[in-house]
Amino acid sequence: MIAFTVHRLIIMVPTLIGISLITFIIIQLPPGDFLSTMIAECEAQGESGCMEQIGIYRQEFGLDRPMWQQYVIWVADLVQGDMGISFEYNKPVAEVIGESLWLTIIVSGATIIFTWVVAFPIGVYSATHQYSWGDHGLTFLGFLGLATPNFLLALVLLFLGNVWFGTSIGGLMDPMYIDQPWTWGKFLSILEHLWIPVVVIGTSGTAGMIRRLRANLLDELHKQYVVTAKAKGLHPTRVLVRYPLRMALNPFIADIGNLLPQVISGAVIVSVVLSLPTTGPILLRALQTQDMYLAGSFLMCLALLTVLGVLVSDLLLALLDPRIRLGASGNR
Repeated sequence: MIAFTVHRLIIMVPTLIGISLITFIIIQLPPGDFLSTMIAECEAQGESGCMEQIGIYRQEFGLDRPMWQQYVIWVADLVQGDMGISFEYNKPVAEVIGESLWLTIIVSGATIIFTWVVAFPIGVYSATHQYSWGDHGLTFLGFLGLATPNFLLALVLLFLGNVWFGTSIGGLMDPMYIDQPWTWGKFLSILEHLWIPVVVIGTSGTAGMIRRLRANLLDELHKQYVVTAKAKGLHPTRVLVRYPLRMALNPFIADIGNLLPQVISGAVIVSVVLSLPTTGPILLRALQTQDMYLAGSFLMCLALLTVLGVLVSDLLLALLDPRIRLGASGNR
């Protein structure tokens, strides 16, 4: 197990280096940069004073240097914990992201809980009652959830929430609580608005998880060791929980690699449609305006969380299923 863990840790280093290089190149691909946009605005307004300030910015942030030097400076700052300054917000990137981070964690955390609580019992029921009316009905709902675009479902629920409950569902709280300190009333307002984004974002993930759990569990239920356990007189529920269900949990554990970055990024399109003050729209805006330090640092944070999530899921899967830990020797 120690060798398995060390091997995974060693792989993380070149993976992050490669991701940082690809991220930097993609951000630099569009012509110009954020300062080029500022220059165009200054020329349109006929101002000359800001041109000197833009020149200072270029020297200060190294934007007048060759591309490879800019990459080395950016990576060196990231290693030291400095994510740079956002050009658009004129403040450190950590402060820009931190303002919306807690609300993003609340939305994503509630969505993860919703996905697991709904998908797990439905997937087990569908597998243990294969081809029943309940299985067919839940399968239809699962396909419907996979086929429905999240943004379309968001628009429908916005309309229904306003018509049926008389509540303005847009955003995560009533306007009176925006930029206000945390109070009990603000918390209740967030809970009142939270169910719409949780249902919208969690629908497709729940549907996909149900299908994977059902398929894995059906595969295990038809194996010889389950038939043998039942033939020895073990109760079907005990057989299900002790053996095949444990093996079918692999997709839940494997999804940890995707859950960690989702906690920070959120669903960008749904956040824009629902006017959610999460970090997703900030990333989208940074990419649109070529705010390179904000976009690049944000993407690297997501990449780091993805790599850490994959590491955690690999270790948990190795503990859950010895075949993964032992590799080819486990088949002998």
